Amino acid sequence: MKLRTAPLFLALAMLATPVSAEPAPANVTLLPGWRMENGHHMAAIRVDLSDGWKTYWRAPGEGGIPPEIDWSQSSNVAGVTFHWPVPEVIRRDGMTTIGYEDELVLPVELVPARGGEAIHIDADVLVGICEEICVPLETGFDSVLPADLTAPDPVIERALAARPDTAAEAGVSAASCTREELSDGVRLTAQIDMPSLGGDELVVMEAANPAIWVSEAVATRGAEGALMAHADFVPPNARPFDIEGDEVRLTVIGAGRAVDIPGCDLSE
Repeated sequence: MKLRTAPLFLALAMLATPVSAEPAPANVTLLPGWRMENGHHMAAIRVDLSDGWKTYWRAPGEGGIPPEIDWSQSSNVAGVTFHWPVPEVIRRDGMTTIGYEDELVLPVELVPARGGEAIHIDADVLVGICEEICVPLETGFDSVLPADLTAPDPVIERALAARPDTAAEAGVSAASCTREELSDGVRLTAQIDMPSLGGDELVVMEAANPAIWVSEAVATRGAEGALMAHADFVPPNARPFDIEGDEVRLTVIGAGRAVDIPGCDLSE
């Protein structure tokens, strides 16, 4: 079974022992979690960062390194869903990145291929952590998640509660996109009809295909209050291409909240 997920962050574990006597910039552990009533297993990755260090969200912004995981050696894993907590917008030295300072607890919902059996995770991981510059960290994880763990972990439950709002919860009445061809891809302009989250609102536009590069979105509030944003989508062959509205994911971040909008009504 070959399972490779990028830019997803499934499992991190022990950092290699540093050569110097200085403490490692991150302490990464697996919270084993519990087997849920639906047969899925809810675990989590906990990343404790030293002062001044940060790690990244799935769409890291300018200059960040999104997590990448190869867990092809894992067994009894048929699928995975990541429940990302609301990220922070970090503006530093003229750059805007999206991630987490101090700590990240990332819930990971695993679907076993064989219900009632333990899940064995054997993973190779590349993740970015940054202070003044980004450091690509390569590590590995080897762990067994037993099927008889049934007590929920309150740390994971708090992280699950810190999820973004759904479009309905945030009062999104409509989300539409228009497509414009560029020499090396397409530009999508989104109009999101929703109440303001407050403060400076950031819009993140993502493509379902991780091979497609997406620029940082430029967002403004229109004259009638709608949130407008546009970003360039460039595929590996750097040519215009067709994209459907359900292949676009929009996230609005502001004032400590986020709104997850899965898709937009797309027209030319």
